[in-house]
Amino acid sequence: MSITATRKKELIEEFAINKGDTGSTEVQVAVLTERIVNLTEHFKTNKKDHHSRRGLIILVGRRRSLLDYLKRKNKASYEATIKKLGLRK
Repeated sequence: MSITATRKKELIEEFAINKGDTGSTEVQVAVLTERIVNLTEHFKTNKKDHHSRRGLIILVGRRRSLLDYLKRKNKASYEATIKKLGLRK
């Protein structure tokens, strides 16, 4: 269900703007997207896990807020990020 340390490191390296960048909006969106995908797979077998579903809704809202911020501040980076992650919008 959770993201592994190696996968998180790969995402950070792929979406980082500078070396050692772990907190940029692009990196945060990528990590949240990975967690959302993992939870979505979890719900395919655990339909009645409503406590984790609430966590998923919170993660989706947080990702949406970060994407809105990125869209306001840097439109080109926003479009590149959603294209890399395969998100709609």
